[in-house]
Formats: sequence, C-alpha cells, structure tokens
Amino acid sequence: MKVGVVFPHNEIGTDPGAIKAYAEGAEAMGADHMLIYDHVLGADPNRPGGWRGPYDKDVAFHEPFTVFSFMAAVTEKIEFTTAVLILPQRQTALVAKQAAELALLSNNRFRLGIGTGWNEVEYEALDVPFSARGSRQAEQVDLMRQLWANDAFSYEGRYHTVTQASIFPRPSQTIPIWFGGGVPALLKRCARLGDGWIPLGTPNDASAAMIEVLKQERAAAGLSWESFGIQAQAQIRGGDPERWRSHFQRWRGLGCTHIAIATHNAGHTSVEDHLRSAQTYFDAVN
Repeated sequence: MKVGVVFPHNEIGTDPGAIKAYAEGAEAMGADHMLIYDHVLGADPNRPGGWRGPYDKDVAFHEPFTVFSFMAAVTEKIEFTTAVLILPQRQTALVAKQAAELALLSNNRFRLGIGTGWNEVEYEALDVPFSARGSRQAEQVDLMRQLWANDAFSYEGRYHTVTQASIFPRPSQTIPIWFGGGVPALLKRCARLGDGWIPLGTPNDASAAMIEVLKQERAAAGLSWESFGIQAQAQIRGGDPERWRSHFQRWRGLGCTHIAIATHNAGHTSVEDHLRSAQTYFDAVN
C-alpha cells in the first residue's frame, strides 16, 4: 500500500516558501503522493436564513491546479491527487485543459479525484444547478477523456455541446480519474467509469460492503479489478502508533492501494511540525 500525505490546506498559510518547503519535505521523506481538498467558496454562517457546515468562509482552501503546478516545479517524484475536485460545478472543457497542463508539467504525476459536493452555496455562486450534479458528472468524465485523446471532434450530450473542437496541448497519456463518495449511484458510476475510489469512511463493514459493490459492478461491466485503486486517509489527531498500524492493516486487508496521512487539526503551527508529524505515521506503518 502506497503511503502519502494530505496537504494541510487551512494551516499552511500563503507563504510560497512554506508551500515549497512542504512539497520538498514530503517528497524527501518518501511520500508517494499528496492529496489536496477543494472548495471554491465558503459560506458566512450569518447569511440570511443561517448556515451550518463542516467549514465556512474562514477556512482556507488553496486552488488545486495552481498549487499543484507550483509544487510540480520543485519536485520530481511525488504524485498529486485532488481528493476531491467538485467537478460538476466547473466547466468541463476548462477542467480538461487545466488537468492536461498539470499532467504535462508534472510528467504525468497527477490523478484527478472528483466528487459531486454537498454545498449548494458554491453551486449557486458558480451558476450550476445543484440537482443535476450526478448525471452531469458522468457526462463530464466521458467528455474529458475524449478531449484528452482526440483532435477536433463533435460531441452532443445532455449538458455539453462541442462542434469540431478540442484542447491542445493534450496529455501524453490519459489522466486517471478516481471518484469520491459512497452513495449507491456514485458507487455504480465509479465502478463503471473510474480508475479508483476515494472512500469517505473508515475500514469497517460498511466500507467492505461498498468495495464488494464496486467489484460486482466492474465484473458486470467486464472491467478488471486488478487495475482499480482505493485511496484511503488517516488522521494524526487522536491517534498513536498502535492505532495507526491497526487502521492501516485493516485498510490493507480490504484491498486498499493508497493511504494518506492528514496532519491538520492537530495543533501544528509550522511546516516542520506537519512534516515531523507525518514522519511519525510513516515510521509507525512502515
């Protein structure tokens, strides 16, 4: 199982030197990959009608394509993964263009993790219907893969029209797409359209049941399970080496291929703190 890190989005700050040091430090310590979370907007809890959620306007999220392009320039091996980019609230051709550029600049060190999101405030501000996000996502995946592979072509879908056009430059190989989420419709979409799954939960019976659904759906579609990945996450906060090892082994027993350690919300105040904390996890599970 490959071990990586989660970018401490809300605690890293905005100093380019600190972000550079974190990327270089993560690679130097042997992290296989780095996850980044994504939200475009945060809501004000005092907005008309009130609002509650796991984050608000005062929680920082760095823009994934921009920060990963910056990191690609100062690293050589570490892989970059969005976990997850809220794809349906974005323009599909533009995401395909941005992802292609990042894949090119990083020498194919990019996995595109996608989700449908939950925050209607973002969809409203980005002028995309919230209710159609699932079906829109499926069509987006199809269109992006065609944009990455083909010269000018025409496409007529429910949400997209392309008339003899494409992006250029295109990536030298298709970009892996992994789906995040756990509802039945998402699992079916992930199994049939995705290269991997990004679970939201823990390595318990519910996760095992979801993995079985993914296996059955892929088998029904004539798709290989061996090439399919699973990206889990672990938390430094509240853990210790024994708990981390147990959690790691349970995910490995379920067939997980990747796991990343999140060091935020643990009281760290510097890049060195985050890297040192991640190293304790690496030492425990390796």
